Amino acid sequence: MSTPVAIAGVGMHPWGKWGRNFVEYGVHAARAALADSGIAWSDVDLVVGGETVRNGYAGYVAGSTFAQALGWNGARIATSYAACATGAQAIDTARARILAGMSEVALVVGADTTPKGFLAPNAGERWNDPDWLRFRLLGMTNPAYFSLYARRRMDLYGATSEDFAAVKVKNARHGLENPNARFRKESTVQDVLASPVVSDPLHLLDICATSDGAAALVLCSLDYARRHGIADPVRVEAVATVTPTFPNTVIDMPLLATDSSAAAGAGERTFKQSIGDTAYDEAGIGPEDVDVAEVYDLSTALELDWMEDLGLCKQGEAEALLRAGETTIGGRIPVNPSGGLACFGEAVPAQAVAQVCELAWQLRGQATGRQVDGARVGITANQGLFGHGSAVVVAR
Repeated sequence: MSTPVAIAGVGMHPWGKWGRNFVEYGVHAARAALADSGIAWSDVDLVVGGETVRNGYAGYVAGSTFAQALGWNGARIATSYAACATGAQAIDTARARILAGMSEVALVVGADTTPKGFLAPNAGERWNDPDWLRFRLLGMTNPAYFSLYARRRMDLYGATSEDFAAVKVKNARHGLENPNARFRKESTVQDVLASPVVSDPLHLLDICATSDGAAALVLCSLDYARRHGIADPVRVEAVATVTPTFPNTVIDMPLLATDSSAAAGAGERTFKQSIGDTAYDEAGIGPEDVDVAEVYDLSTALELDWMEDLGLCKQGEAEALLRAGETTIGGRIPVNPSGGLACFGEAVPAQAVAQVCELAWQLRGQATGRQVDGARVGITANQGLFGHGSAVVVAR
C-alpha cells in the first residue's frame, strides 16, 4: 500500500504549433501550477524536469533549465527521461523525495517543441540503438507500427475501421470544451474514413499529431498541504514505472522480435498489463474502482488496447464498450475526457504530466464542459520506448 502525496497545483500551456522555445511553454505551465496551488516559487525545494532530446542542451538538463528560467531559488533539481513515459517518471522522482522526507514541495514540469511529422530518431548512425534500427532496417515509422497493433485487433477481435473511427469521434467531441486542446473540432466516422490512409488500416485522423505544449504539477506532502490550508487535495496514490518481464512474448516498439517462450513458457501478463496491475496493487484498488481514465491514444486502435490492458474490460471487449457508449462522458468508464492525444498531439515530456492535470481537474469537479460526474478515482497509462511504462493512480 502506498503513502499518497498531495497534488497542490496543476497548470498547462495550450498545445499547438507555436514555434517558440520549449522553455517558454514550461515556464507558463509552471507559473499556472504555482498560482493554482497558492504556493510561492520561493517555497519550492525540488524541481524535476522532463527531458526532451530534440531541444538541444537545454532539453537534456531540463530540471536546471526550468529552475533557472523561473529564477534560481536554491531548489534541488532532477531530470527524467523515459521517452513517452517521461512525465510519470518525473512525478515518481518527486514523490519519492517527498515520501522520504527529503523535500516538502516539488515542481514537476514537462514541455516540448516538436518537429513537423512523425517523431524519428535523432540524426546519425547508431547501430546499437533499436529505435534507429527499426527505421533503418525495416522502414518502420511510428504510424506503421501503430497499424500493426490495429491489424492485430481486427484479426483477434473483429475490430473494424469504423470502430477505430468511432474512438476519434468520441475524443474529438470530448475535446471541444478543453481550452488547452489543439484540435477542437467535431469529426464523424465518415470524416475519419475519408481522410488519407497513412498505414492501412489507419487513416490520418486515426493518428495523433506532434505538438508543442507543456504541463506542470506542484506536489507536496499531505502534512504540508494541511499546514497551508489545502483542504481535501487530489492525491497521487500510485505510480508504476515497471519494465517488461522475461519472457516478453508481445513485440513492443522499438523491438524487432520477442523473447522465445519455448523453454520458459509465456508470461502470465503482457508488459502493458503489468503496468496497470502494478499501479492497482500499489494503490490498493482494482479496475472496478476507477471512474475515469486518461490513456495513451497514439492511434485510435491503441486506446482500445489500453482499456483491456488496464482491466477496464476483458480482452476483446473494448469495441463492445465503445459501441455501447460506455467510454464516453456519461458512460460507465469515460476514457480520455480531455480529448486525449487525438485532440492534443504528442509533446513527449509533457503528456504523462498532462494526463494527471486532467484527472486532477476531473476529481476537483473543474473540468468545465467535459466533467465526469462524481469522479473520485482516476488512472493514466503511457508507454515509452525501451521498456518504459507508466501508470498513475489519483484519488480524492
